[in-house]
Amino acid sequence: MFFISGLLSGQVSFNAKTSKKRLGINERLRIDFTMNKDGDEFEPPEFKNFSVVGGPSQSINNSWINGVRSFSKTYSYFLAPKKRGVFTIGQATIEIDGEVYKTLPVKISVSAAIEKPKDPNDPNYIASEKIHLVAEVSNSKPYLNEAITVVYKLYVAQGVGVRNSREIDKPRYSDFWSQNIDVEGLGAQQGSYKGEDYLYVVLKKTVLYPQKTGKLNIEPLSLDVTVEVPSNRRDVFGRSFTNTVNRRVSAGKRTINVKPLPEKGKPEGFSGAVGSFDFKLKTNKKELKTSEAFEVNLEVSGNGNLKLFKLPALILPSALEVYEPEHIEKVRTLVSGMRGRITDSYTVVPNDPGSYPIPSVSFSYFDLKSKRYKTLRSERLIITVNAGAEQSNRPEGKTNKNTNVADVKQFQPFRTTANFSPVKSKLFFRSFLFWVLLLGPFLLIPAFLFFIRSRKARALDVVGNKIRRTNRLARKYLSEAKNSLGQKDQFYNALERALHNYLKSKLRIETSDFSKDKVRELLNDKKIGLTDLEGFVSVLTSCEIARYTPLSSVDMENDFEKAAQVIIKLDKQLK
Repeated sequence: MFFISGLLSGQVSFNAKTSKKRLGINERLRIDFTMNKDGDEFEPPEFKNFSVVGGPSQSINNSWINGVRSFSKTYSYFLAPKKRGVFTIGQATIEIDGEVYKTLPVKISVSAAIEKPKDPNDPNYIASEKIHLVAEVSNSKPYLNEAITVVYKLYVAQGVGVRNSREIDKPRYSDFWSQNIDVEGLGAQQGSYKGEDYLYVVLKKTVLYPQKTGKLNIEPLSLDVTVEVPSNRRDVFGRSFTNTVNRRVSAGKRTINVKPLPEKGKPEGFSGAVGSFDFKLKTNKKELKTSEAFEVNLEVSGNGNLKLFKLPALILPSALEVYEPEHIEKVRTLVSGMRGRITDSYTVVPNDPGSYPIPSVSFSYFDLKSKRYKTLRSERLIITVNAGAEQSNRPEGKTNKNTNVADVKQFQPFRTTANFSPVKSKLFFRSFLFWVLLLGPFLLIPAFLFFIRSRKARALDVVGNKIRRTNRLARKYLSEAKNSLGQKDQFYNALERALHNYLKSKLRIETSDFSKDKVRELLNDKKIGLTDLEGFVSVLTSCEIARYTPLSSVDMENDFEKAAQVIIKLDKQLK
């Protein structure tokens, strides 16, 4: 009987256990991979047809009861099905004592969505009632090309915490011109949701200009949110335990009914400008010579869809040579829409002297305040062109109407004055760079000798080298924990593994012997000071308590520094 019981206790078990075998597509599944002996290189299965919404989380149970030791280690995952059907979760593998062990495949049946019971103690139900993502639209019935703003807010009830959030589906605005507005910080603000007090965070702001009429859909924004829900249980210090759940929230699809611009009163040449604008026609010169050029600027400024319409064309007398305009935009997109000005700048060259009229130009837009079309007209300008030097030398009665395009004088208005300076060439021989390259190697010899002596002195510094070695050892084992600062579960799991691996390498103990009582016994045998011994054990205790208590980043940093100091002190005493 003793022989058989010894064989049974030495067997390795590695099993997969699920929280349920049948579930609805709106439910979630927990799967645990449990082993009775620690191992290395755990490989989870490929969760096809499922999304991993939580995990992996790791838990270790190591206890002694009546002199009998029991050990178990579990990797847990939370899965959400992607579609209905019968699916198989494959095998997980782990290596224990040089042998590879595998779990059995598990079949899961996913049905249509089911109505979940409203259990007030269920963390998932609490999270669904306390977390809401809302898309607030400034105007659900805009005109074509009228600006609307969509603000995405995450409402959180008091007493519930949000650890982090991740976008899983971004909205696409296929029938809109869109521009995202930068959100500075994610500060919580007081607000109200369905008549109740909430805290909310503005996640995203987007300005939209509808480009079609009729009913247009704004696709929803979806987030995966990690929520900390308080429970009724408390620890020995009276602090409430929290349950961490993952919740998918969606802002829902919004429908915008876009009204067409009225046909009544629409002016001829209307190019689609909607908003409130001013219109100007300006020139930089009103009197010049034939050897000069001037600019004519058509400028529209104000609020509206400035980037979505064209300015009217400028028509000038045929005696003036006009070049293609340069389009200039100085527009900012704010929450209320576009604001700024756009300009078409024409360069004009007169060929002959005389007085040239620039006719009035009209610009039409739809005014949103009065709900009517408005037309703005510029003033009629006169440009006086006097004869230049080349004109005064021409015979009387002859003009330059048949100017040859290839004549170089047509580019005379664009003449520039070059400011060239001679390039002074210097010989490399006996230059400053020559002497630096020649004498530099000789000057580096003393520095190299000083470096060699410093290396030798450092090699002979036994105490300093030992301190530096222990510091590197502490950083080596604690690097993974340091990278996980701010994430409670990952941090304390990594910290516990670091302490475990350190003792395993220094004391040559196996994973199965890793308990606080065994650690005390081994450290006492190595004549470790009582203060350092209790410091090491207290860090292990903090790792165990941390799984059940909420901690801040400051607590994690304190535990990290404490663990680093403990490793350094132990390494000075362990041979």
